Amino acid sequence: MLRRDLITAEIQKLAQVLARIIGLKLEGKLAEADDLLMESLVNNFGITPEELFSSNSSEFEALLTEKEFPAEKLEMLSQFLYSQFDPSVISPRNDSFAEKLYLIYYLLETKHHIINMTNLDRQKLVDQYLNT
Repeated sequence: MLRRDLITAEIQKLAQVLARIIGLKLEGKLAEADDLLMESLVNNFGITPEELFSSNSSEFEALLTEKEFPAEKLEMLSQFLYSQFDPSVISPRNDSFAEKLYLIYYLLETKHHIINMTNLDRQKLVDQYLNT
């Protein structure tokens, strides 16, 4: 029970940070939003920008396996990354986000047995992006 409460509190904190990132993007403060995202990935997920952008899918999968995130935290990671993913723009940054997102959705489905409509829609967009 205590572990579940700790995870819930952590997820609530992450949701607040994500809301702040999205708010900054809506205000047009893209650099600040990006800085907050990178800071949050390091502080809350232990993922550096180098690991995010330079690792391939198998290295990133090994990183996620090593970190053993609970499903809720993995779901939040997908939301953080998706907040920065723009499927209408083909770029190395979006390529990296798309690969990582596809992997996270796969892990949520196969390892944690979590499937929801939002993730299915997002996974479909990511898959379409990767196949263009």
